[in-house]
Amino acid sequence: MARFLTLADVAEELSVSVAQARSLVRSGDLPAIQVGGRGVWRVESVVLEEYIQRQYERTRSSVARGEDLGG
Repeated sequence: MARFLTLADVAEELSVSVAQARSLVRSGDLPAIQVGGRGVWRVESVVLEEYIQRQYERTRSSVARGEDLGG
């Protein structure tokens, strides 16, 4: 896997839209860097993996508390 991923790559990995990936970056949930002056965002592959692991942990905690996960 490449060190840096585009938002399209991130969206594909997470099976979400590019708009949803952009929203994760803008909210700060998924750390990213902006390259150049034209809004080109890149996410390090290790950062994406860390984000996924945090989401697993958040889900495990929610299940342990008996929260409704919807779906």
